[in-house]
Amino acid sequence: MKRYIIRRLLWGIVVMWLVSVIIFLSTRVGSDPVYMMAESGASKEDLDVLRRRFALDKPLPVQYLIFCSRAVRGDFGESLLYTAPVSGILLERLLPTLELIFAAQIISLLIGVTGGVLAATSSGKWIGRSARIFSLLGLSMPNFWIALLCVLFFSLTLRIFPTSGRGGIDHLVLPAFSLGWYFSAGYTRITHSALLQVLNQEYIKLARIKGLPEKLVVGKHALKNALIPIVTLAGMNLVVMISAGVAIETVFAWPGLGFLMYQAALVRDFNAVQGVVLIISFMMVMVNLLVDILYAYIDPRIRYT
Repeated sequence: MKRYIIRRLLWGIVVMWLVSVIIFLSTRVGSDPVYMMAESGASKEDLDVLRRRFALDKPLPVQYLIFCSRAVRGDFGESLLYTAPVSGILLERLLPTLELIFAAQIISLLIGVTGGVLAATSSGKWIGRSARIFSLLGLSMPNFWIALLCVLFFSLTLRIFPTSGRGGIDHLVLPAFSLGWYFSAGYTRITHSALLQVLNQEYIKLARIKGLPEKLVVGKHALKNALIPIVTLAGMNLVVMISAGVAIETVFAWPGLGFLMYQAALVRDFNAVQGVVLIISFMMVMVNLLVDILYAYIDPRIRYT
């Protein structure tokens, strides 16, 4: 296991290096970033000041080495939008994003896994059909459209929840539900299919012959052995939710990484965009590693050599 973790960490370093090259070149190849950052009608002297300020007057390889040497120390330069260090802004925005993602993940797992279990154990009843229809609706509707409907109905019509901002639990409910509903549909479908395969296994039939209650058979024996695809999807969704949360954070003006990326892209704040992309990539590498390690604890038959 240790050798596997070390090998995955080394591959993670390679992935982060490739991401750094891609994001660095994408913000510099093509038009000069100075022209995108400067105000219209800026003089040549103003452009030269900006180039020296952001080290854009140096050759491209030197710029990349400066970028990497700073990035490994957690220094992503200065934000053009906020005129402050990007690293400090990222730390401020990281907590709201994690708060939104984990709340959305809990909501999506509760709704999705429950719906999948009901769909697998009550396939011929109305509740099983309703769970499958729900999953189809969730996958068919974009999360930003769900967010707008939630604002229209729960905020403007019923006036139950606030329309935007971050504050108490009431500010978190609508963004988390809007983000989580789409992913809950995927959990419903994968839980349904995984449980159907497990419920046809011989040891499940033996447990039923022994007279164990159906809830115990499904909850303790069947669901536990159907967790691997659910954990896989949950690990991927934790990272996908960050990019999917850009629209949700924008709709609700939630001060997270997604809203920061949206604001930075509007004003061509390439330092902030680079920092957000690297943070998201690092989270993706670590989450994928943790999910793989978790496999061995969920299913003892899995061994890494």
